[in-house]
Amino acid sequence: MASRDKKRVLSEYLIVSAHAGDRVALDRLCRLWHADLSRHAGRLIGEADTARDIMQEAWCDILRGLGSLREPAAFPAWAYRIVARRCAAEIRGRQSTRRTADAFGAEMSGASVDGLQAAETAADAGAIRLAMAGLPADQRLALALYHQDGLSVAEVAVITETPAGTVKTRLMHARRKLAAVLNPTQD
Repeated sequence: MASRDKKRVLSEYLIVSAHAGDRVALDRLCRLWHADLSRHAGRLIGEADTARDIMQEAWCDILRGLGSLREPAAFPAWAYRIVARRCAAEIRGRQSTRRTADAFGAEMSGASVDGLQAAETAADAGAIRLAMAGLPADQRLALALYHQDGLSVAEVAVITETPAGTVKTRLMHARRKLAAVLNPTQD
């Protein structure tokens, strides 16, 4: 506990010094927090190489924005948030690439779908889209990220900047509401 307090006090001092133009303070601040922030990126991404790349970009953002950080005590949360946003952007990029590759693969496979089955699938998708449109925005977003984009609860939590428990609650309520709309006869 004491070493964490010392680290925070040292961070505040280094930030104030950096605001005054001390480049050595910036270097010390980076060395002081790099391991913690890298560990955070690794937890969110799960790959060491990608986490290293993300950290390079995150440190650029952190150093670029440090001058606008008015409350030095807020540095840890602020820096962690920047790393989380960079990780979320990476995850979104992967999802987009994966969807594009899947769509291209389906087109190239030449597999034809029965016309009746395609019509039923389109009707189901339309009913689901309509039912989702009636959900509150936060539940609709959580449901789309989790089910449509295939993100984990932790990834949705990072993207929406909410606790994982809140994401789980939103998913539960959204599923219940969708089930009630799509199967009104079922209790």
